[in-house]
Amino acid sequence: MRPTPAELERLYAYPEVDRPWVRTDFVATLDGAAWTSSGTSGDLGGDIDHEVFGLMRSLCDVVVVGAGTARTEGYKPLTEDSVDQDVRGRYGLAPVPRLVLVTGSLDVGDRLRVPGVAVLTSGSSDPDRRAALESDGLEVLVHGEGSIDWDAALTDFAERGWNRVLCEGGPSLHGDLAAADLVDEVCLTIAPVLAVGDAQRIAHGDQPVDRPARLAHALDVDGTLVTRWVLHES
Repeated sequence: MRPTPAELERLYAYPEVDRPWVRTDFVATLDGAAWTSSGTSGDLGGDIDHEVFGLMRSLCDVVVVGAGTARTEGYKPLTEDSVDQDVRGRYGLAPVPRLVLVTGSLDVGDRLRVPGVAVLTSGSSDPDRRAALESDGLEVLVHGEGSIDWDAALTDFAERGWNRVLCEGGPSLHGDLAAADLVDEVCLTIAPVLAVGDAQRIAHGDQPVDRPARLAHALDVDGTLVTRWVLHES
């Protein structure tokens, strides 16, 4: 049975915490592929995945995504029309969540080089490219030296009031957060599709980790399984 919007909102409401709560959102095939032969994941989960995806954006303070994933998936700047204003009003959220692109190369596509978008990078990134992005109106957050210091970045988020964090990938960014034990929950849609091929899993990294999780819910909607897994208790 398809859940109502109110039921979904209850299931995906963020816990009351006084620190950034990192939620990751992914869709995968039955055999664990993070994308299909098209190289993208956008259509894998069908209507219910799109509905949950939109709800999670409507519930968060900040959307964090790798710049490469944003390019591949055709991201656009977030607008008031792209999120549910009634939901945001009920939780006292700003009209639009902040979009933060994570990148070492500072390769940001033209349509995302607009005021209101922020970039998270490390001190080893090119200072001239950082200055160019700032001249386009983007805010550049620098944390860490050779790689991003995620503890420092999340402390910065907390100071800005960005406690409801939604990470939309990709797999390498997810792997970095998991390796640092900073993923609080994983929202995973499992599509009824076998992909085979060489697509990555939803988390990728150089070193394996072992992070146990508790199943918070699993919904079967027309054969697509929508799940939420909690790694840290609030």
